[in-house]
Amino acid sequence: MIKDDLRALLQRDRSADRVVPPTGYTAQLTLFVSGAMAFLAVFALALSLASGRLADRWASELAGAATLRINAPADQRAAQTEAALAVLSQTPGVASARALTTEEQVALLAPWFGPDLPLDNLPVPQLIEIVEGEPGLDATGLRLRLGAEVPGAVLDDHSRWREPLVEAAVSLRRLGWISILLIGGATAAMITLAANASLAANAQIIEVLRQIGARDRFIAGAFVRRFTLRALFGAAVGTLFGMSGVLLLPEASDAGGFLTGLGFQGIGWLLPALIPLLGAAVAFVATWAAARRKLKELS
Repeated sequence: MIKDDLRALLQRDRSADRVVPPTGYTAQLTLFVSGAMAFLAVFALALSLASGRLADRWASELAGAATLRINAPADQRAAQTEAALAVLSQTPGVASARALTTEEQVALLAPWFGPDLPLDNLPVPQLIEIVEGEPGLDATGLRLRLGAEVPGAVLDDHSRWREPLVEAAVSLRRLGWISILLIGGATAAMITLAANASLAANAQIIEVLRQIGARDRFIAGAFVRRFTLRALFGAAVGTLFGMSGVLLLPEASDAGGFLTGLGFQGIGWLLPALIPLLGAAVAFVATWAAARRKLKELS
């Protein structure tokens, strides 16, 4: 039966179109709900895709680097730094290692202490930047060796704060997809209510149609077609407004962090085009089920 209703939807029947009034509060409700839900679905989809990109970026960037901190008295700091660099040069999985200059360390601390920080007069540890290579860094083994040869060295492989960040980004992506499912469910519920209200309001017309020989399939198909096309049009408008809003979001930048780059990228711009089609599909199934159930009640 669903196939027959789908065929009727694609093949316009003017006599069936006249069964359902083209205006009224149910028509306005269907248009508004489908448009509003499509608008929200665009942003939920953008959030989910952006969170996925963020998780991948954090996982790849932070996994390939580590930091070595030399906590030693000022008169021993240079010697321990040289010893640490010698150990790192002989460690498998270390592609490169270099000690940060004073200017680079001042730049790292500038957001918290300002650009005029007197680094020479403060007990600031020496930082060594480590870039990992193949076959990967054995952090546990490197810590043991550094503990024996460089007592003031502390290795930070970023896993302590990298994993929570990646997990948070993955949770945001999951939340985006859950939001899309909830939006679809809310759309189906609202369209079902609108279809039931329209069927109940046209009970007398349905009774007359039955008396002149119209089958329930014909009557249900008329309601399904009308509500599906309304949902398709409303979702298309809502998607256009949603994509316009996404275009106004700030582009990705290092300064903005995760608050930027929430839009679509590349082929991702084609995904919102599926939202009106999915909205129409939800409306089709919801209206078909509501029409069949209501017509049985009116029998």
